[in-house]
Amino acid sequence: MENDLRNYIRDLEESHLKPEVRISKADMDKILADGFTEIGSSGRMIDKAYCMSRELSQDDVSMRQFEMQILAPDVVLTTYYLKNRTLNRNTLRSSIWKRIDGRWQLYFHQGTVTSLEIECGHE
Repeated sequence: MENDLRNYIRDLEESHLKPEVRISKADMDKILADGFTEIGSSGRMIDKAYCMSRELSQDDVSMRQFEMQILAPDVVLTTYYLKNRTLNRNTLRSSIWKRIDGRWQLYFHQGTVTSLEIECGHE
């Protein structure tokens, strides 16, 4: 059961990184919780209204070392490493997903730029 949830949340996490999803206001509206906040890699606080009012980046990225911890029955924390080939930048990421109104939504996200290199293929 936990492994099924982990795979489902990973799919959600990866989905909001895809260019075709990032350009779809309808898809992003489903993924982002109404109370969504993000601390961007610049340190700037971002909310759902800001994300919905602009075009989001469509960078070539890959996720590595995905981990998930259940914090409460309807709350999980994910952490992972993201390699951004477009910006030639690496970040460590964390997200809090909450089940709201029967579906999982991204509630909080943070990205921290790092010089850390993670080998491809390690999970």
